[in-house]
Amino acid sequence: MKGSKLIKRKFYSEHPVKVAKKLLGCLMCVKSLNGQVLKGIVVETEAYRQDEESCHAYRGLTKRSKTLFEKEGTLYVYFTYGMHYCVNVVTEQKGVGSAVLIRAIEPLFCNDKRICSGPAKLCKAFDITTKLNEIDTCSTNSDVWFEHFLEIPDSQILQTTRIGISKAVELPWRFYIKDNPSISKK
Repeated sequence: MKGSKLIKRKFYSEHPVKVAKKLLGCLMCVKSLNGQVLKGIVVETEAYRQDEESCHAYRGLTKRSKTLFEKEGTLYVYFTYGMHYCVNVVTEQKGVGSAVLIRAIEPLFCNDKRICSGPAKLCKAFDITTKLNEIDTCSTNSDVWFEHFLEIPDSQILQTTRIGISKAVELPWRFYIKDNPSISKK
């Protein structure tokens, strides 16, 4: 089913800025409750690391941030504003709090192709909740995984500051595919 396209753990073992860029063009795959596999192309990402204030790991190991310190390739899903979920994949190695937020997906097969732009909307379209927190995306038995799919040339990747945060706003740690209609609006 997942075969040789499954992204292996080593892919996630670098600084989140590098992984955020490499994830563009990859497929995010989620097995839904009814067994259907929902898929979309990662078109926008943001990097977060424990040494900058906007990262949930900035204040160290807490109940909320503990997943960020797990092994690379682990899914970090959190609930925000009392109504939205956001999905991240942990990077670097166990003990370092870092991850890449999946900000937008170009839908291929999902529950509602109109609403995959933005982290909360893509979680809704892909049925992602905190029940999927701590899943190992590198396991062949996982309900969430990433696959190699498209090679995006550097000329088609834009790098900007992150959006929707109030701290460490100056860091250019947001990446997206140029002119893709599924990216978040600033």
